[in-house]
Amino acid sequence: MKAPLVQSWVEDRLDDYLAELTALVEHESPSRDKGALDALAARIGARWVDLGARSVEIVENSVGGNHVVGRFGGGLDQRPALIVGHFDTVWPVGTLARMPIRREGARLHGPGVYDMKTSLILVHAALESLAALGLSLRRPLTVLFTSDEEIGSLTSRTLIEDLARQSEHVLVLEPPLDDGSLKTARKGVGSFSLTVEGKAAHAGIAPEQGASAIVELAHQILRIQALNDPSAGTTLNVGKIRGGTTSNVVADQASAEIDVRTVTIAAAEAVERALPALDPVTPGTRVLVEGGINRPPMERSPAIAALFDRARSIGRELGMELTEGSTGGGSDGNFTAALGAPTLDGLGALGGGAHADHEHILINSIPERAALLAALILKL
Repeated sequence: MKAPLVQSWVEDRLDDYLAELTALVEHESPSRDKGALDALAARIGARWVDLGARSVEIVENSVGGNHVVGRFGGGLDQRPALIVGHFDTVWPVGTLARMPIRREGARLHGPGVYDMKTSLILVHAALESLAALGLSLRRPLTVLFTSDEEIGSLTSRTLIEDLARQSEHVLVLEPPLDDGSLKTARKGVGSFSLTVEGKAAHAGIAPEQGASAIVELAHQILRIQALNDPSAGTTLNVGKIRGGTTSNVVADQASAEIDVRTVTIAAAEAVERALPALDPVTPGTRVLVEGGINRPPMERSPAIAALFDRARSIGRELGMELTEGSTGGGSDGNFTAALGAPTLDGLGALGGGAHADHEHILINSIPERAALLAALILKL
């Protein structure tokens, strides 16, 4: 398969795909709005039926938005490839009123356009172009789009992992790095809360009868800070604190929220041991740590390196020079990679501004990325 076949086919229909993308963006779908998410899941499922899916399953979710699984192609004697994406966004309903989808030169702006509704268009364009060109899938393909990636994939993680275990490799349609590089490593992500219980007392009359939770929290924050190891890629950030009641009362409670990022699973496990082991410095106080690593690190394993090498060779056949890199952010690719499934991330369209008011895609990257995805589906 040569790039011009798919790429030109998509370029000729780019206005149609942009119209479809506009409709997807205008269907606002924040992570906690079940009604909006379920309606979009049904819409996606119907589109996949039109694309010729062997089956489409709307995975019911009683505590959040439904998820969508589509199965395509033949070759049922082989393990399938798995494509993973999400259709929830960080933007609340009503964002379009102040941030409408708009085309400005080579860019298309809008909430969720880059992260990551354009990836739905890449799937549609890749599958439609292959069918139109008479190119059949030799390996079966499973496509999963979830409704809660932006809030930690709490209800979709088991589904993602179950499908990854059944699959030969995983292609994640998150946005690429700023220069278009694919992602072969991601930091793991953890979220912890630290609560300090102290003893209240009058700050003017009998402060010695109290035990300040705020003072103890200050000690613990410095201890947490000491766990940072930037050279190894381990970072802990106390991003939010609260405590006390009024200035003339020795605080009997205080708390902190901690973000953790690690490059390796070993480092993640070390942090998970260290934080709960924190003990109080201030007499009369008690320290409690809860939480854990939500997304394990996506380490650049030999299997991931080999998958990227194969993808790079396919890219060269298409006239593309693919590069790779790592990022501190997490994705559902963290889950699949941690299971040992060869995972290639960052296959979405080029652009920028994820979660920001200037979120956008580069329109001309749609045909190229659709051609790449089609080639990976066909040849891997």
